[in-house]
Amino acid sequence: MPTTFPTPQLIIFDCDGVLVDSEPTSNQALVDNLARHGLKLTLERAMELFVGGTMSGVMQKAIALGADLHEGWIEEVYSDTYAALGQGVDLMPGVSDLLALLDQNQIPICVASNGSEDKMRITLGQNGLWERFHPTAMFSAHALGVAKPDPGLFLAAASHFGVQARECLVVEDSATGVMAAARAGMRCLGFAPEGRGQHLRANGAEVFTRMGDIPQLIGLVR
Repeated sequence: MPTTFPTPQLIIFDCDGVLVDSEPTSNQALVDNLARHGLKLTLERAMELFVGGTMSGVMQKAIALGADLHEGWIEEVYSDTYAALGQGVDLMPGVSDLLALLDQNQIPICVASNGSEDKMRITLGQNGLWERFHPTAMFSAHALGVAKPDPGLFLAAASHFGVQARECLVVEDSATGVMAAARAGMRCLGFAPEGRGQHLRANGAEVFTRMGDIPQLIGLVR
């Protein structure tokens, strides 16, 4: 028989690649920037290397691969990324319907991201979600000083909402996020819309491919 889980008391969503389809745009801006600094990567390779990481971690990896990056590069690449995202990003398919269903069932939600609040203001703001999450349901590694795969970001969210880690559900698309959920003692759904979720499953996530799958996975529909 399939395993059944109690309905979560809090759902913690990652932002980029889960709520908003921003990863290709962000990583293309990164690819273009790194090419100017002597490191040429394909978009696919950049996403394999960098999705789910912090920008300081990206900088360290890029230097190790041969990029000539200067002090102040992080501010430069953020400027490039924010400009690209400002041209427009969409919600991931099915997100609006899912959030409406969670509201209908009075299940609290929040967002926890390694990205900055400035970045989320751009991506979520375009799609009417900034006001929904900011400031009481938004947890940024930049603001809290702790980043995935450290579990602190998720534990801070659980503490803020007054729920136990075991009562939370995390929705992630990166291995670092899945590892953070495991370390926090939280159930994790790994979002792999292209169907390539081996790296998520390897770190303990239950892999799914459509936002419309979540209601069944949390017992809201049979």
